[in-house]
Amino acid sequence: MSLTVTPLYAGLLALLLVALSWRVIRARLEAKVSVGDGGDKGVIKAMRAQANCAEYAPMGVILLALAELQGAPGWTIHLLGSALLIGRLMHAYGFGRSPQIVSIRQLGMVLTFLMLIVAALANIAHAMI
Repeated sequence: MSLTVTPLYAGLLALLLVALSWRVIRARLEAKVSVGDGGDKGVIKAMRAQANCAEYAPMGVILLALAELQGAPGWTIHLLGSALLIGRLMHAYGFGRSPQIVSIRQLGMVLTFLMLIVAALANIAHAMI
């Protein structure tokens, strides 16, 4: 069995990570910070938005790929992948605004966590059958 749906979400999440990385670069340039955050709140915020995506997206993509490889229906993979992608986009948007839009950020985390929990439980259940 091959992966046909997961690469779509992996690619889109990679582009999101590149966009968030670009925001870190821009923030560092504006703050004249070469390495680290220099104590600048804008740089810190940009770095945390990027890091948060880098922390959650890989495990989501791994779980998505495993579910697809185990034969989960395409609509299920799209549903899980969409939840992960939309969750990460919402979190990055809500977190990146000044001031933060906490409700959007929180909804993004809820979607991300739901995806991770559902995909993890599905993978565990399938492995035990």
